[in-house]
Amino acid sequence: MVPAGVDPHHLPKHVACVMDGNGRWATRRGLSRTDGHAAGEEALFDTVDGALDLGLQWLTVYAFSTENWRRPVEEVRYLMGFNERILTDRRDELHERGVRITFAGRRDWRVPKRLARRMDEARELTAGNKRMTLTIAFNYGGRAEIVDAVRALVDEGVPSSKIDEKAIRRRLYLPDMPDPDLVVRTSGEFRISNFLLWELAYSELVFTEVLWPDFRREDLFEAVREFQRRERRFGGVDT
Repeated sequence: MVPAGVDPHHLPKHVACVMDGNGRWATRRGLSRTDGHAAGEEALFDTVDGALDLGLQWLTVYAFSTENWRRPVEEVRYLMGFNERILTDRRDELHERGVRITFAGRRDWRVPKRLARRMDEARELTAGNKRMTLTIAFNYGGRAEIVDAVRALVDEGVPSSKIDEKAIRRRLYLPDMPDPDLVVRTSGEFRISNFLLWELAYSELVFTEVLWPDFRREDLFEAVREFQRRERRFGGVDT
């Protein structure tokens, strides 16, 4: 059931979320940063439930960036185990609900092999699902994605005269993923933070003061309402 105030005929096809504020949420409560990340799990899956309620086709979440490796070793180690546990504990639930799980990011030596296996298992298990695609941006950076696409063009020997936006898009991590219509960033920060730099050229951006562990489906609904109040002209003008 579409929530009140949301136009079911004007929904974004793809919503992306920068899940920010776990550390500050924990600090304000005298807890460790890892406690903040743990609290963010409930926010993530309530948001997934909200996306399913809306009937969104794509939901993308920024789980771990290429820059996050700079964090304290203990925190990084926790996040690797945390993400592995989520995939193990939640993939069957998501599969039963018709959610396809995909991943965007580099699969380099820094990603633990066991976590990489869990990612592959989740992707393979849910590959045929069509209700919604949940993309987890893991070891992801927007600049890294563009660099990797350019490297692929060079490795394939594509002449410069054949390089255009379509050629680059075909070499992004998920070429079939539509550009986000709406990007939501939590915690009151007004930055993109190297997220989907190619894809969000014409995305609507909504920033909220809510810290990620406190984010719930109603916050998603409100972001969609804000999206629906805007006009998208894609560089053109009203006629």
